[in-house]
Amino acid sequence: MTVARSLLLFVIAALAEIGGAWLVWQGVREQRGLVWVGAGVIALGLYGFVATFQPDPNFGRILAAYGGVFVAGSLIWGMVVDKFQPDRWDVIGSAICLVGVLVIMYAPRP
Repeated sequence: MTVARSLLLFVIAALAEIGGAWLVWQGVREQRGLVWVGAGVIALGLYGFVATFQPDPNFGRILAAYGGVFVAGSLIWGMVVDKFQPDRWDVIGSAICLVGVLVIMYAPRP
């Protein structure tokens, strides 16, 4: 159950961080205004809190592993929200990152 909880927390963190960054992008680059930017800042702050609920006590490990989730999640967000079409290298790269997440977070340790 701990692995399932951890994976769920990574998904929630990705939604908060990627969504927050997207909102800021929309507010600034697409000129949608400060309400979008403010919502993005709040979502980015929520991301920081979600990471603290990971069961592993090591900040560096959590953030390193989350980096791989962020890579794959960003491509998925782009596909769903912005109709981005990743090429095979995007897919291969994100798959490598997700394998890295599994190794960093869930490899057996003494």
